[in-house]
Amino acid sequence: MSEDKDQGVKEAWFTLSGDVNSDMVHRMFEAVAIMTEDGIETAHVLVQSNGGYVSDGLCLYNFLANSPIKFIMYNGGAVASIAVTLFLAGSERYCSETARFMVHKSHATASPGSRPDALNIIVEGLRADDARTESILRKSIELTPEQWAIHQYSDLHLNSRDAKIAGLVNEVRDFRPPKGAVLRNI
Repeated sequence: MSEDKDQGVKEAWFTLSGDVNSDMVHRMFEAVAIMTEDGIETAHVLVQSNGGYVSDGLCLYNFLANSPIKFIMYNGGAVASIAVTLFLAGSERYCSETARFMVHKSHATASPGSRPDALNIIVEGLRADDARTESILRKSIELTPEQWAIHQYSDLHLNSRDAKIAGLVNEVRDFRPPKGAVLRNI
């Protein structure tokens, strides 16, 4: 934890990596509880994740976006799938020059021999997940019609330049904790 001498703002630096799942949700809940107890006002978080479960990503997005702590997110390598939604919870967002993002529609695997009614339930769940994540994407970033078309049927990859143009990041800037700052892994 460090204190900005000009504004008296308590800042802290964190890393968050792995699958977006119930374990990550639990880790973030614990970390934010500790941050609030410690009076942290701004949390810088380096995210590294290839994604995971949509419901867990949406929970983290809503939790972090509405937290009393200002989250500044960084991508130093890869933020993909539902982890992009989690990343969008940051009020400021940055990525390294070599960082990449990937977004796509939801997918699932049906059990072999699944009956039509079971497949319908899976399809409806996927459509609901897509609607929820796409609404966050559309309010947070601006993709070209060509990029939206790719997203409709395939994985859409964005490099740092593409991410800046789309408004996914504010700037291309590395995660760089100040000398002497304590770095904590969530």
